[in-house]
Parts: sequence; C-alpha cells; structure tokens
Amino acid sequence: MTRLLCPMDMAVDSDADMPFHAETRHLQLGSLSIWPGTMRQSMRCRRTPRLIRRSDPENYHLSLPLNGSMAVSQAGREAVHGADGMYVVDTSQPYECHVFGGPLRGVGLEVPKSLVPLPVGAVGRLLTRRLPAHEGMGALLGGFLTRLAEDSDAYQAADEQRLETILIDLFTATLASHLDADDDLPPETHHRSLPLRIRTFIQHHLHDPGLTPGAIAAAHHISTSHLHALFRNQDLTVSAWIRHQRLEHARRDLADRAQYAAPVHRIAARWGFTHHAAFTRAFTAAYGLSPRDYRHRAHGTLSSETGPTKLRLFGTAT
Repeated sequence: MTRLLCPMDMAVDSDADMPFHAETRHLQLGSLSIWPGTMRQSMRCRRTPRLIRRSDPENYHLSLPLNGSMAVSQAGREAVHGADGMYVVDTSQPYECHVFGGPLRGVGLEVPKSLVPLPVGAVGRLLTRRLPAHEGMGALLGGFLTRLAEDSDAYQAADEQRLETILIDLFTATLASHLDADDDLPPETHHRSLPLRIRTFIQHHLHDPGLTPGAIAAAHHISTSHLHALFRNQDLTVSAWIRHQRLEHARRDLADRAQYAAPVHRIAARWGFTHHAAFTRAFTAAYGLSPRDYRHRAHGTLSSETGPTKLRLFGTAT
C-alpha cells in the first residue's frame, strides 16, 4: 500500500485481540488506481509532512466505505463516514484516517490532480466532507466504481481507455456538483457525463408512463433535438431504449419465482406499460413468447441457466 499508493505510517489499534488480516486488489486503469479491499480489525493511517517530502504522487484519493466506519482529518477538518457516503483527501497535504467499527469493506480510487479540470483551491473545500454515494452524481460515481471493483473480469483490455475517461468525468462532475461549479467544467466533460445522467434518470423513472423524450429533455434543461442527438450514435433511439429497459425489467420480474403470484398486467404497469395488450405485443415481438408463456417456460428452465463468460482485464490480489 505504501509503495503503490503513497508513503504512510500504518498501525493496528493496540487493543486488537487477534492478528491483523486484510486483503486488497490493485486495479490499474490507465493513470487511475482502484483499490477494492477488506480488513477485519481497526487500523490507523497517517500521512505526515516528512512522508510527503519523501514522495508525493499528487493524487486525489477517494474512499468509498461499503460497510464499517472511517474517521478522517485533513486541512483542519474532521469527519466520520459510513456506507452512505464517500470522501476525498489530497495526498499533497497531511491527513489521518482511522478505520473502525468491525470488518470494513470498501473501494479506494486514486486520480491524478492534473487530470481533474477544477481549481485545486476549490476542491480543497471538499476535502474530508461527506459526498453522498446514493444520490445525484455521487450515485453514478459510487455505482460505477463498485461495479468496476466487483466485476473487472467482464471488461477487455481494449476497454481500459474508455473506462478511464468515464471514471475521470464522473469523479470531476461529482466534485463540481458539490461546488456548484458546473461553469468550471470543460465542454467535453459536460458532453460525456450528460448521457450517463440521462440514462440514470430514465432507469429511476421507468415506472412513470409520462416518461417521454420531451419530459426527459425538460428535466435536464436541454432541447428534445439535443436529447435525440446524444443517442444518435447508440444502437437504439431514446424511445426504443426506454421500451427495451421496461421490457427487460418486466422479463426479469416474470422469471422471478418470488413474484409468480403477481398478475402479468400488474408487472407490466409497474414498469410503465398502461395498456396490457400493447405490452403483450411488444413483449412477444422482443422475446418470441407471450409474457404468460415466457413465465411458464422460465420457471421450468431457470435453474439451468448460466451467465455469460467473463474475460479477464486486469487486477492483482494481495
């Protein structure tokens, strides 16, 4: 950790009654580093002025606790964070971190400050502050980072540059959203992060029959023509992507044994289909079976289904 992250003093709490045990993986994504890890006991990390003079990668370090608690202090501020938030520290300034509260599982992210198009002084106002991980831009960043950490085998080496760009944009946009500094973001970051925000908005509103391109555009303060232009390079139009997502969620619910007693029309309505006959036609056209027939077949073969083969991209375990 001190070699790949930055030099730190690290120590186990003196009252620990068992040997220290921790596991981490290092995922290199271009110039970014991702650190999924777990530890069973409490520990402390300290970055001192002496260690900064020894070596400074000049990174922002983001910590995303998935359970347990982390106390952090930097730049004269202190905070305690749990699984509902994340925080950022600057490796160029002294800081202390205390991990406690039982076994901890979390993900760390290292981003070179030179790649973040925001003033260092502005980002300094956010150091150690709680950044919500389940709402707004933080939900996009936290979800994307967790998915990368948990499912890195699903990506190929050719995806590395694209994933790096997306992660830098999400990190920057999350900080900017808390600084109310959208004007500081370069146009290319706005352009790349907007489709991600729109897709997340659509996923959260699939149940709403009023989810139309016009409503989506209005919610994001853009024109409908701009919205369609953002989807122009995609396989599906906006309306077709909404319909596909609704059908996929309905298909999963129909195949869920726990929802076998739920009427088909109720599942359809749950995902924004107001007319049962239209839902049946769309489902049959997409999957080759009526919703009722698909449910019967799925419950007969569900246990034998297997997932897709995954390809190894990167990662080492310690």
